[in-house]
Amino acid sequence: MAAIRSNVVAKRPGYNIIYLVEVGKILHQTRQISSNESINNTKPKRIRAISCDVTGTLVSFLGRIEDHYGDAAHVCGIEISQEKKLLIPQSFNKAYKETSAAHPCFGNSCISSKEWWRRCVKRSFDLVGTSMDEPEEERVFQRVYSTFGSHAAYGVFDDAKPFLKWCMRHGIACGVLSNADERYGDSILPMLGLSDHMQFFTFSKNVGVEKPGKEIFDAAIQDAQPWLCLGNKRSDIKQLMPEEVLHIGNDYQKDYVGATSAGFHAVLLDRYDEEEVAKRWREGGAPVFKDLIDVVEWLGREQYELGSRDECKI
Repeated sequence: MAAIRSNVVAKRPGYNIIYLVEVGKILHQTRQISSNESINNTKPKRIRAISCDVTGTLVSFLGRIEDHYGDAAHVCGIEISQEKKLLIPQSFNKAYKETSAAHPCFGNSCISSKEWWRRCVKRSFDLVGTSMDEPEEERVFQRVYSTFGSHAAYGVFDDAKPFLKWCMRHGIACGVLSNADERYGDSILPMLGLSDHMQFFTFSKNVGVEKPGKEIFDAAIQDAQPWLCLGNKRSDIKQLMPEEVLHIGNDYQKDYVGATSAGFHAVLLDRYDEEEVAKRWREGGAPVFKDLIDVVEWLGREQYELGSRDECKI
């Protein structure tokens, strides 16, 4: 339940493991080319870890926030006029900003993330002009909070799980780096069937810094390090370096500027065909793709070596 935009999950037929296997063959060929180039003292580029934003990258919000909030109120006996219901998105955005300013990073260590959302949801209804007493406010909040922990509010992009499996097969530590609270890692991603294919989870709630702050990217490196050679007891496994991490997101300042300023490679996804936005991203220097399959193909074209296999050999 981060800053919300209403979208249907984008789908493109054919996202499956077989397709990624074929792309993997291309990557194998490019790695052979990279090895030949290294003979000529050209140091190959390597990606040992990939960090992903969540919403708009792996997961999409489903439905409209005005419907989710309005339905929660209706179930609790609170009727909201259609005119007021249409005000919910802008009221939520304002409440989200106010709550973030008062309690950065979803409260960090000061208040629980659930309490943070309680205050944000209450403020959203206040701004709409909905009158409720405290028991009503709590009942409506619990409904909203439950909705945004369920399949009713989230869908997985078709290419997400095949991409995460592809990362695992290539020895790439893959995880989440997001301006979000820990509920994504604790319940939402497991509910969506994604957490089993991810290794590390870096959330602003836990770090106390949001993207584009360098500290959260540094934290992701530390979170990814133990997963580079899981089960290998060697003590000389090379420290993960920023230039060995690729970050994938959908916000120019937070995901591209933040990541590259921290030394990461970074690409952006234009999941919703926002041509003018994508054009500005490209003009700012960001590689922009439609989906994660395009990212895999780009890694092949750019001749990146993948994973930590050399370091993990005993």
